[in-house]
Amino acid sequence: MNTETKKPIIEVKHFTAVMGGDIIIDNISFSVAEGEIFVILGGSGCGKSTLLKHMIGLIEPASGDIEIGGENIATATEENRKKIQSKIGVMYQQGALFGSMNLIENVSLPLQEFTNFKPEAIHLIAHMKLQMVGLEKYAKHMPSEISGGMKKRAAIARAMALDPKILFLDEPSAGLDPITSAELDHLIKRLSRNFNITFVVVTHELESIYSIADRVIMLDKRVKKIVATGKPADLRDNSDNPWVRQFFRREINSV
Repeated sequence: MNTETKKPIIEVKHFTAVMGGDIIIDNISFSVAEGEIFVILGGSGCGKSTLLKHMIGLIEPASGDIEIGGENIATATEENRKKIQSKIGVMYQQGALFGSMNLIENVSLPLQEFTNFKPEAIHLIAHMKLQMVGLEKYAKHMPSEISGGMKKRAAIARAMALDPKILFLDEPSAGLDPITSAELDHLIKRLSRNFNITFVVVTHELESIYSIADRVIMLDKRVKKIVATGKPADLRDNSDNPWVRQFFRREINSV
């Protein structure tokens, strides 16, 4: 994907995150293009998930702006923040499905909360979302009755319930075997291509990064900043930062 020809749908400007009095991320700026699969990566403790939580409005930044579709979620009132959040979808690391509800009931929840649709319409839309991720035959199954990979797909279906232009995925491949992880990667690419959905993905899984990412940013907790931006293969082969090359080549020697 040529991100240079696409307008930005997310803009993060001079963003700083502070947790417990400590600066986690210090004055970073980047943008995400419409329809892009954008990956946030880095070593443990670099602030990947912290950045995602700020981007979806769960935490207010210490300073800086986060614009989602031209609206600043960082400075929005509580009412406006909820409106912005209703236009995005989020899949958390563990899927976060409600165990007491079957899949179609889980997917129906955002529609019940944010729309005035009649129950028949909600059921139809939820079924269509499950169909998009290949789970239409499992609509009446409980989360405990399906595999880990299917739970991730069901969580993506729920995240898509309100037809968001942006989906945020936190470690989508965590805990999955290689084949299931590859199937999930294929689903992400298909949804992005067929529905022009922008994906922001937090992950450290190299195979998934190489498979899905149009572009990545890499955070480094030692400097609390972005130390690399670009296509994964380009950073692996051409980065002038030895730690970045080490990460992408899975080298264990220290730099």
